[in-house]
Amino acid sequence: MGMLLDLFSGKERAPAECLISVNGEEISELYPFLLELTVDTSRGEAATASLSFETRRNELGKWTVQDAEVLVPWARIVISAAFGSRVEEIMRGYIREVSLDTPTDAGRAQVRVACQDDSIRLDREHRRVTWGTQDVPSSDRLLLGEILAPYGLSADPESAAGQDRLVGIAQDDTDIKFLKSRAEFNGYELIFRAGRVYFGPMRLQADPQDTLLIYAGDQTNCLSLAVSADGHQADAVAYDAPAESGDASTPETVYPDLPLLGTRAANSRSAGLEDFVWRLSAQAGADAQRLQALARMKANDLDIHRLQGSGELDGTLYGHVLQAGLPVPVDGLGDWLSGIYYVDSVSHSFTSAGYRQRFRLLRNAYGDNLDSVSGLAGALAGVL
Repeated sequence: MGMLLDLFSGKERAPAECLISVNGEEISELYPFLLELTVDTSRGEAATASLSFETRRNELGKWTVQDAEVLVPWARIVISAAFGSRVEEIMRGYIREVSLDTPTDAGRAQVRVACQDDSIRLDREHRRVTWGTQDVPSSDRLLLGEILAPYGLSADPESAAGQDRLVGIAQDDTDIKFLKSRAEFNGYELIFRAGRVYFGPMRLQADPQDTLLIYAGDQTNCLSLAVSADGHQADAVAYDAPAESGDASTPETVYPDLPLLGTRAANSRSAGLEDFVWRLSAQAGADAQRLQALARMKANDLDIHRLQGSGELDGTLYGHVLQAGLPVPVDGLGDWLSGIYYVDSVSHSFTSAGYRQRFRLLRNAYGDNLDSVSGLAGALAGVL
């Protein structure tokens, strides 16, 4: 079925395997030559993959990997992790680049393959389009669906509506760059996964993924985790709202409106100090409504970065593909730091040492709130 990477005797968990299909066919014949596979996913950038194969030349001068002509630019690729009969997709997209390295020692020749998620296909054609007219206004929801459809992609059902009644919105760029600009305008994430595109705000209140367990005896799945609380994140963002007429302006202050991922906010508003407010840089041509939206985005970004964590999972012991852009419970850090975190990025690595997932986490609150999460109380979600 795939390349067996790690086996822990006595564990009631299926060992993790890496599955790779190219143009709909699993590349089983190339698994013996695969040295390393890494997939980098995040909520802010396109998912990318890097595969390294050793390649050998036979007596007829043919090379095992590149002459198979399977790994070629623009071939469709899907990378998954299998845990027994259960398969979870990590990334799908296209091969972007193939390179051959032939050092002096022929036994060390390698083929390296670079891939990118489905967003790369939206970066092939520069289009000039105007979205919405006075008679037939458009919306972010409509333009998202219309842009994605020709590529065989669909909007994630959890996507948000964005702006409504859009008139004269000009696109003078590739589809992916235009969608990124619309996501930035709305303060949204744009995440390509499993043939769907999520276009919406941070999903802090989505159903949590399985628990990351630290110092949990035989149930431990987190090999390491470091968390830091950054007090130098402003509690609010100010801006100068322009008057409806004239050059006068009115100072306005915007506070974050994210739901708390713990029992108490991690800001400094109760510290008895002066207000901690950062001012938004001047935005030429922005009206009061736009300035308020920009200030809210900045305030929320500062808020979610108050606690930051990084660590590494044993993929087999965790038994799942940790996903960026979704919440995850963390248990074993004590009453102050345990609780729900938001996954910022995950780097998946398959090597001879096993399946590892290196991750970055974000949080805006202190306090163990695991027992308040539906379905989590009394049973750690990560325990199989």
